[in-house]
Amino acid sequence: MATTEYHEPVLLAETLGLLDLKPGSLVVDGTLGGGGHAEAILERTAPDGRLVGLDLDPEALREAGRRLAPFGERVKLVHASFRRLEDVAADLAPTPIDGIVLDLGVSSHQLDEPARGFRFGDGPESPLDMRMDGAGSRPTAAALLADLSAEDLERLFSEFGQLPGARRLARAIVARRTSEPLVTAGDLVSLVRETGIGRGRKHNPATLVFQALRIAVNDELGALEEGLQAAIRVLRPGGRLAVIAYHSLEDRLVKQTFRAAERGCTCPPEWPACRCGFEPSLQVLTRKPIVPGEDEIARNPRARSARLRGAIRLEAA
Repeated sequence: MATTEYHEPVLLAETLGLLDLKPGSLVVDGTLGGGGHAEAILERTAPDGRLVGLDLDPEALREAGRRLAPFGERVKLVHASFRRLEDVAADLAPTPIDGIVLDLGVSSHQLDEPARGFRFGDGPESPLDMRMDGAGSRPTAAALLADLSAEDLERLFSEFGQLPGARRLARAIVARRTSEPLVTAGDLVSLVRETGIGRGRKHNPATLVFQALRIAVNDELGALEEGLQAAIRVLRPGGRLAVIAYHSLEDRLVKQTFRAAERGCTCPPEWPACRCGFEPSLQVLTRKPIVPGEDEIARNPRARSARLRGAIRLEAA
């Protein structure tokens, strides 16, 4: 029987260090993916630690379930977004949650499956799908390209892709779709090339276009904002949160959320006394993000853009 090849989890040692887990800990992996972080967490918390793994992708849950099967009843898998952390915590009550890990972005399994349409390099006939849950209720990337106005497309590419030439591309999409729908990766890449945006730049502008569409299709930033707030609420005092981001929009949101939770008070600085009543809820462990070293990047090029941040849940006031 062939041995299953698993992708190396990103910043694994650093994530485990931030979580500071002990035997018997209860941990939630909100982005289970291939199960690499989960497997290491279960080993670290042996013999009786437990892990709850969440993922929107049913195929990811099946793959991770096979990988984590040796841990038996110490593992519980849930088909859900980490947006639902409070529902998960309610099911676990009264057991406190000691740690939460979020490894954001697209899993290696999803990237390696051309039919999911996450990468423009998967071949010209790869469908423009990009839904994390495979076949859920959200519109596909092709549907967004077919239905959004030029103004909304421009906003999408500007905000989620930080794309130079967003307006030019948006107008080109609207003009093209009147006679020819954009349904495959090849259709979109060809149109990006025709517009000439990003010409002479180091990186292919199609990378930013696909990133922007993926974020929009899955409401990734909305999910992250809700998930971070939920994680802060459900962690026990002294519990730890570790988040790995892969692009500046994600990392900025994590940084800002951590800083706001550490600051607590939202009153204007010129006010002589606090009126809002918000107390600090986190202690930030990473003033600057932890990044992978050269050795890890050489072994796992997908780790190159990873940024890890961590925080401790404070006692309630």
